[in-house]
Amino acid sequence: MKFVQTNNAPSAIGPYSQAVAVNGMVYTSGQIALKPDGSDELLKEDVVVQAVQVLRNLEAVLTEAGSAMDKVIKTTIFLADMDDFVTVNEIYAEAFGTHKPARSTVAVKTLPKNALVEIDAIALLND
Repeated sequence: MKFVQTNNAPSAIGPYSQAVAVNGMVYTSGQIALKPDGSDELLKEDVVVQAVQVLRNLEAVLTEAGSAMDKVIKTTIFLADMDDFVTVNEIYAEAFGTHKPARSTVAVKTLPKNALVEIDAIALLND
C-alpha cells in the first residue's frame, strides 16, 4: 500500500491521504477547489472556477500516484446545489474528453469549507 502525497495538489485538510495506491488501483480522496500553494483558501468565485480547480487537483493526485485521467474507472461528484449539474457536467466532459468513466453525482447539504463541488476517483495505475 502506498500513500500518495504531491505538492501539485492541496494537502489533506484532515487525517487522511490525498490518495492510496494498492493492488494496481488508486483511490483518491475528494478534491475541492483549494490551490496547491498551501494557502488552504478555497477559490470562491463560482462553480465554474471551482470545478476547473477540482479537476486540476484530481489530475495532479492521479499523476503522482502513477495514473492519469484516462485510467479513471469511477468518479463521484458531490454538489452543494444540483442546479450546477449541467455546468459541472460540461467542465467534467472537457477534462475527460472521450474517456467516460462510470460516475455518480450526489447533492449534499454542505461540503468542506463550503465548497460548491467535490470529486473523488478510482483509477488503474499505469502498467
